[in-house]
Amino acid sequence: MQRLIRHGVLIVVMFWSSVAGAQGPAMLLNNPQRDYRIILGAEMGFSSIFKHNVQFGSDGTLFDYVEDGNQNIAFPFARLTVELRLKERHALIFLYQPLTLETEALPDEDLIVDGETFAAGTPMDLLYGFDFWRLSYLYDLLPASHHELSVGASLQLRNATIRFRSRDGEQSRINQGPGPVPILKVRYRYDLDNGLWMGAEVDGFYASSAYINGGDNDFEGAILDSSLRLGMVFSDALDGFINLRYLGGGGSGTDNNDRGPGDGYTRNWLHTGTISLGLLLK
Repeated sequence: MQRLIRHGVLIVVMFWSSVAGAQGPAMLLNNPQRDYRIILGAEMGFSSIFKHNVQFGSDGTLFDYVEDGNQNIAFPFARLTVELRLKERHALIFLYQPLTLETEALPDEDLIVDGETFAAGTPMDLLYGFDFWRLSYLYDLLPASHHELSVGASLQLRNATIRFRSRDGEQSRINQGPGPVPILKVRYRYDLDNGLWMGAEVDGFYASSAYINGGDNDFEGAILDSSLRLGMVFSDALDGFINLRYLGGGGSGTDNNDRGPGDGYTRNWLHTGTISLGLLLK
């Protein structure tokens, strides 16, 4: 939550600075005589979990986070981007996306996680952390200033921490670790004459073989991060927008090199929807 507060403070500062002196903040970032620009972006809103299932261990419980883990609420959402635009056709984008879901639950049935059995009725603290960073490259296929259709690729690094723990602290199972994911990327924007603009963005990848995934074992994995947005140009230095986003994906398979306590089998699929407001400082 503290991170989200800091993100909110950043957005307010960006908005106030840009409105109070539209050219001042922009000139700190960009010089019209240079052939590159820096664009800062920030979003805040809320996410809803459509569907979320996990299983750890081939004999483990297929756990429904929404029905049994109380993820049927709205969660705060924030996202930050830094974009380096080179000669208006090339773009490097760095994205930071926190994704931490904390809930409490009282399972109606026994819950088995990597060989550990949490008896029915055990008060549980649940943590699902899947923060990620993403570095993308895009090339604009359309040179028109009012129209963008860019294609490229991304490399995403996720930092996962998934924890099941009894309220008394006597039982616990934790699965965590980083992991790189290659992604394909497409971005579209069209500027209207009245200062409004429309945009769409898709990052996605699917693989179902060990060779493609870069691992030693067969493992199915996928990610889809897609959005539609409607924006408005406030000034030469500032855009605002409203954004609808689907963010989902996951994986399933067995890691034979897993050191336990389970047998290495994992199933983890998440589907979310997000509504957010954002700013672009140009």
